[in-house]
Amino acid sequence: MEPLIPVINKLQDVFNTVGADIIQLPQIVVVGTQSSGKSSVLESLVGRDILPRGTGIVTRRPLILQLVHIDPEDRRKTSEENESKKNGRLYRAIEGEEWGKFLHTKNKIYTDFEEIRSEIEAETDRISGNNKGVSDESIHLKIFSPHVVNLTLVDLPGITKLPVGDQPVDIEFQIKELIIKYISNPNSIILAVTAANTDLATSEALKVARDVDPDGRRTLAVVTKLDLMDAGTDAMDILMGRVIPVKLGIIGVVNRSQLDINQRKCVADAIRDEYAFLQKKYPSLTNRNGTKYLARTLNRLLMHHIRDCLPELKTRINVLSAQYQSLLNSYGEPVDDKNSTLLQLITKFAAEYCHTIEGTAKYIETTELCGGARICYIFHETFGRTLESVDPLGGLSTIDVLTAIRNATGPRPALFVPEVSFELLVKRQVKRLEEPSLRCVELVHEEMQRIIQHCSNYSTQELLRFPKLHDAIVEVVTALLRKRLPVTNEMVHNLVAIELAYINTKHPDFADACGLMNNNIEEQRRNRMRDLPSAVPRDKSLRGPDGQSPSPTELFPEGQVTKVVAGGSQSGQNVSEQTDSGMGNWRGMLKKGEEFAAGDRPAALYPLPAMQQKGYAVNLLDVPVPVSRKLSAREQRDCEVIERLIKSYFLIVRKNIQDSVPKAVMHFLVNHVKDSLQSELVGQLYKAALLDDLLTESEDMAQRRNEAADMLKALQKASQVIAEIRETHMW
Repeated sequence: MEPLIPVINKLQDVFNTVGADIIQLPQIVVVGTQSSGKSSVLESLVGRDILPRGTGIVTRRPLILQLVHIDPEDRRKTSEENESKKNGRLYRAIEGEEWGKFLHTKNKIYTDFEEIRSEIEAETDRISGNNKGVSDESIHLKIFSPHVVNLTLVDLPGITKLPVGDQPVDIEFQIKELIIKYISNPNSIILAVTAANTDLATSEALKVARDVDPDGRRTLAVVTKLDLMDAGTDAMDILMGRVIPVKLGIIGVVNRSQLDINQRKCVADAIRDEYAFLQKKYPSLTNRNGTKYLARTLNRLLMHHIRDCLPELKTRINVLSAQYQSLLNSYGEPVDDKNSTLLQLITKFAAEYCHTIEGTAKYIETTELCGGARICYIFHETFGRTLESVDPLGGLSTIDVLTAIRNATGPRPALFVPEVSFELLVKRQVKRLEEPSLRCVELVHEEMQRIIQHCSNYSTQELLRFPKLHDAIVEVVTALLRKRLPVTNEMVHNLVAIELAYINTKHPDFADACGLMNNNIEEQRRNRMRDLPSAVPRDKSLRGPDGQSPSPTELFPEGQVTKVVAGGSQSGQNVSEQTDSGMGNWRGMLKKGEEFAAGDRPAALYPLPAMQQKGYAVNLLDVPVPVSRKLSAREQRDCEVIERLIKSYFLIVRKNIQDSVPKAVMHFLVNHVKDSLQSELVGQLYKAALLDDLLTESEDMAQRRNEAADMLKALQKASQVIAEIRETHMW
């Protein structure tokens, strides 16, 4: 199982080459408060002084440290790591048994560990500034040595409370967020570092570790500074787990003091002094504490953790490989034959556009109606309901109907209701159907425009590679739709004009409605005759109450609806007065004059202006028309007949329009665009002079294709590494 850690290091190298952090690899994350001794623990594990030291916050960027164990006999790098070409010649083989390598410096090799420390400081200052700033951008360092065990460690900034230097006021929150980002990785082991001269119950490291690992299955506690405890006290209870138990254990270490570092005390001497201190102070716990025991424990825990994580890693890598393969396919291959590529893209777009209208597209929307389904909804729901909401008599009052009847009679009082008034009024109502019909055309046109974007986003992603071709296709289709819009509007306008051109009163449905109304009127006449007193002779009953001759209307059959007499009398007058007035008889006028002279004058229905009432000359053109008044029974009947006829004929026309407008839109707009789309695109775009310009890829498309290809190669290589482990039965 020992080779498992190099495998993880290999996987880390694979993903470092593409700068990706999409795979959460097993690693050890070091967490602790500021100046708790985290960096000293790491240096003890490495055996070298490689980390910046000092007071206050020193670690200001995450440091991912990979320790790679090499055989003592191997004083050179392997073929992958010891050869690099520069200016056509090979680097000289490395002299020495230990060296380091940074990811950001590519193939540069560091054999001087002082230079490694300086590079860490310089790289930290480059990103985080030189005044205590903190950044979450990591530094990758790889150490090759025969004196280390295979480990992957992450050193994080220490937990702090108050900002210093140019640190933001929320520095505590930022550092905790950074720590949680790393320790939330379920494949990581948390190394919680706490100083022995502080109360373990107040340990910030253990607290933040418990927040993400409440069961403690991946938390190991390290107690530093055992030699700095107050006189008369020891850490026996802490190391035995009696104060706060930790599942993976608690290990005590003794680090170098700042004085030792200033005096350049080497790590090997510090480890010997640590062993002597433990033998003297904690003889029974010597074998379970110290830096060497910590290194072996971390190595063992990491190996077991890797073994448990590898199946999940394999699954994750396979899923990502499929995703990046699909992404790479969507980017397409570099264009070789531009003529063929352009024709294929045009043909595919035209086919997808038609399929979206027909409902056979590969990518079907599930969140909203789209394409042909939305057009169907516009026809039968939006347009249909709009027409049904149009009131046949909307905007038409009874006074309007009566005025139209009178205007159609000319200067002579009419005996019958003129047909001209019916045609005039019904045309006015039918004209109201034109606006919703044109709105239906507009809605379908908008949906045809939306289909273009739908095809670009979902159906033909290859167009995203060529933004100029995409824009050109959109422009051509938009122009085609714009060209068909006036033609379709003209046809819809003609459909309404056709209905207005000839009012077909012989329409079967209209004739049935007229017959029904005739029967109703005849029934009303019979009821009136039945209500007359039985003592009145039949011939007398045809006369008015005052014995005057009957109105001519009574002498004509009422079965002919269009022959109903127009009421020409004023309200409040009896039947005889209506007859006298309508026939121009002066007797009615003389009778009125006598009544006015004998008694009170009634209020004028048409009040005269003040000047006319005072004896001034009368201007007949200034006589106002009454806004409203009570209609006589005959006037009410005439208006009711006209209104019923208008409603009946309007419903017939509305039914015709509701059926013919969708057919016209489909023929002149939808089907025409479907049939001519491909030929229009080929004719406008398939030209030799436009090939190079249309098939120019977007600036970032080639870069994204290369990134996806590199990531796919890295994933495939990682999959091969895991497959090799299975073949050698390491897991």
